[in-house]
Amino acid sequence: FKVFVCLLNMVIHQELVSCVGWTTAEELYSCSDDHQIVKWNLLTSETSQIVKLPDDIYPIDLHWFPKSLGIKKQSQAESFVLTSSDGKFHLISKLGRVEKSVEAHCGAVLAGRWNYEGTALVTVGEDGQIKIWSKTGMLRSTLAQQGTPVYSVAWGPDSEKVLYTAGKQLIIKPLQPNAKVLQWKAHDGIILKVDWNSVNDLILSAGEDCKYKVWDSYGRPLYNSQPHEHPITSVAWAPDGELFAVGSFHTLRLCDKTGWSYALEKPNTGSIFNIAWSIDGTQIAGACGNGHVVFAHVVEQRWEWKNFQVTLTKRRTMQVRNVLNDAVDLLEFRDRVIKASLNYAHLVVSTSLQCYVFSTKNWNTPLIFDLKEGTVSLILQAERHFLLVDGGGIYLYSYEGRFISSPKFPGMRTDILNAQTVSLSNDTIAIKDKADEKIIFLFEASTGKPLGDGKLLSHKNEILEIALDQKGLTNDRKIAFIDKNRDLCITSVKRFGKEEQIIKLGTMVHTLAWSDTCNILCGLQDTRFTVWYYPNTVYVDRDILPKTLFERDASEFSKNPHIVSFVGNQVTIRRADGSLVHISISPYPAILHEYVSSSKWEDAVRLCRFVKEQTMWACLAAMAVANRDMTTAEIAYAAIGEIDKVQYINSIKELPSKESKMAHILMLSGNIQEAEMILLQAGLVYQAIQININLYNWERALELAVKYKTHVDTVLAYRQKFLETFGKQETNKRYLQYAEGLQIDWEKVRAKIEMEITKERERSSSSQSSKNIGLRH
Repeated sequence: FKVFVCLLNMVIHQELVSCVGWTTAEELYSCSDDHQIVKWNLLTSETSQIVKLPDDIYPIDLHWFPKSLGIKKQSQAESFVLTSSDGKFHLISKLGRVEKSVEAHCGAVLAGRWNYEGTALVTVGEDGQIKIWSKTGMLRSTLAQQGTPVYSVAWGPDSEKVLYTAGKQLIIKPLQPNAKVLQWKAHDGIILKVDWNSVNDLILSAGEDCKYKVWDSYGRPLYNSQPHEHPITSVAWAPDGELFAVGSFHTLRLCDKTGWSYALEKPNTGSIFNIAWSIDGTQIAGACGNGHVVFAHVVEQRWEWKNFQVTLTKRRTMQVRNVLNDAVDLLEFRDRVIKASLNYAHLVVSTSLQCYVFSTKNWNTPLIFDLKEGTVSLILQAERHFLLVDGGGIYLYSYEGRFISSPKFPGMRTDILNAQTVSLSNDTIAIKDKADEKIIFLFEASTGKPLGDGKLLSHKNEILEIALDQKGLTNDRKIAFIDKNRDLCITSVKRFGKEEQIIKLGTMVHTLAWSDTCNILCGLQDTRFTVWYYPNTVYVDRDILPKTLFERDASEFSKNPHIVSFVGNQVTIRRADGSLVHISISPYPAILHEYVSSSKWEDAVRLCRFVKEQTMWACLAAMAVANRDMTTAEIAYAAIGEIDKVQYINSIKELPSKESKMAHILMLSGNIQEAEMILLQAGLVYQAIQININLYNWERALELAVKYKTHVDTVLAYRQKFLETFGKQETNKRYLQYAEGLQIDWEKVRAKIEMEITKERERSSSSQSSKNIGLRH
C-alpha cells in the first residue's frame, strides 16, 4: 500500500480545522475554529459553507449518525453530532440546521461518539465525566467521572463497553453496573486519541509521548511504535480493520493492523488533529492545524497468485504482471476500486457500483455485473465460486457472474465479518457468530440454507479463527478453527443426528491455512511451523498423528507472524515487520493425496517407496484405513514399524463376514460404538458382546447379553476368568445378581462360541453365493 496525498489548493478555513467526517465516499464535512462547517465534494472539487456557528461555539469533534443501520428513520441518518467548547453538544442536520443543543459538561465537550447501532451517544469532557445519551439527546447515565480531562472515547464492538482516556491510562468500562473495569498504563505522556475497531477488536492509542500503540481488547500490547519527533495527535482505523492511519505534525502515516508502516507522507499541514476514513476504506481526510483539509487515497495495493502480480496503480487502474514472460496488462475501471481478490485463476474486483471477474487466461474480457450495495467489505474465493460481503448481506456468485445464494441467520451483522470469521469451500459456507463467539453457522453453498439438520457447530470456548478445507467430497468436509486458548481443533461439518466430535490437533497455534490443492493444513505453533499432511488421521488412528507432521523452527519469523496464503506447496508468511517469507514444503504429500483420491493405491505405495520418508508411509497408512484398503494399510503400517497393527489387520482379513471386517476396521480407528452398531444391525449379537469383552467393557457386555437374552453365561465366564487372573473378588452388583447359583461350564461356553462362528461363516457364504447367482442372471 501507499498513500497518494493531495492537498486541495483551497484554504477554505481561516483557522485550524478541528474535525472532519464523511457522508458518502465522495462528500466530506469539515469544522473549524473559524466557526464554519464546510461541505467538500471530491468529484467536482467544489466546497460550500453549510452553516456559520455563533462566535462563542468552537467545534471540537464531529461524528455522523451510523448510516447502514439507521435506515428505518432516514431523517436521523442524515445528521451528525458536533461537540463544542461551550460545554454543549449539537445535533445538526445535513443541511446545517441545528436540531438540538444540549448542555452536557462543565468546560469543553472533547469528544462525542454514536454507538454502532445509533441507539446511544457517549460524550466526554474537560470535567472528567463520561456520559451516555439517548439518540434524541436525553441523558441516560453518567458512566464515570475522574479528576482529569477525558480527551478521547470509543465504543466497544458490541456497543456494551466504552474505552476512554485518563491521563496516561486507558480504561475500558462496561455499561452494566458492577461489571469489571479494565485499566492499564498505556503511554508515558497524556493520551490524546483512541480508536477501537469492530471487525478486528483491536485498540489504537496515541499520546504526547510521540508514540502510537496497538492493543488487544484485554489491554495486552501488540505493537509499540518508535518515538516520533512530535506528539501523535490522531489515529483512526479503516472500516475493515486491515489498516489504520496516524496523524502528527506535518506527518501522515499508513499502517498495517499489526503496526508496521506501509507509507509515510510529509504534507505541509501543521498538526493533523483528526482523521476520518471514507465508508469504503479507500480514502482518508485529515483536519489540519493550518486550516487545510488533507485528502489521501490508498493506492499501490498488491495481490499475488502463482505467477501473477496485480497492483492497484491508481484509483481506477490495475496493472497485471505475469512474471514468467514479463507480460503486462492494464485494467481500467469506470469507478474507483474498493476491494479485490486474486485466487483460483480468477481476479475478482469490486468497484463502488460493479463487480468485475477476470480469468487469468484472458484479461481483456471481464465479466461485469452490478452490485446491490456499493461498499463491498470482503471478497472470499473458492475453486467454483466467490463470496461478497457488504453492509446489506452475504452473496455467493459463480465465476460466470450468476447469483447462487445468500445465507442469513438471526442477528447477522455483516459489517464485522472478515477473512478470519468467514470461510468458503466448494460446497459449504462457515460463519462465526459475533453474538455468541462459541458458535459457527454452517450453510450449504448452493442454496444458502443451514447445512444438514440445521444444528449449529458449538465449541466449549470462544472461537477466534475458522477455515474450511478446500478439496475432497462434501461428506468429508472438515473445518479447522483456533479457539481462545490457542488450541487448534478440527471437526466434520456434516451435521446429521450424531454429534460430530471436535478433536484437538495442536496447542498454541496463532494462525492457520489450508492448501488450495489438497487437504493439507499448516499453522504457526509457539516456536514451530507445523504442517499436518493428513489432518484426517485424528479420526482414523490418532497414535500415528505425530508421524504425519512436518515441523521446523519458526523463530526466524519473529513475534506474531501471520500466514498469508498456502498455494500449491508454497506457504507465504508475513512477519511482524511486514516482510514476506516464502516457505516451500515437500510436494510429495500432495501427490499422495491425488493418488489416493483417485484410488491409485499401487502408485501411492510406489511413491512412498521412492521417497523413503516415514511421514509419507504414516499418511498412507491413515489414508488406506480411512478408505478401507487393508492391503495397502498393512504395507504402510509395516513400513513405519507398527507391528501390532499389521497383526491386527491380518486378523481382520481372516474374519468370515463383511460386517465383522467393517466393525474391526472401525475399532482400529477407535470408533467402538459404530462398530458395535454395525454388528447389532447385522444380527451378530455374540460378536458385539465379544468386542466389549475384549475391551473390558464389562458393563456393556452384560447389558447386551441380558437385552438380547443370549450368552449371559459366556460373559460371566470371561468375567470370572478375568478376576481370577488378577486375584480379585467380584464386587459388581449386576454380575453378582446374574452369577448367583450359576455354574460356569467352559466346555459349553466354547461350544456356543464355535457355533456362533460357524453360523457367521455359513451366513457369509450363503450371501456371497446368492450375490453370484444374481450376477449370472
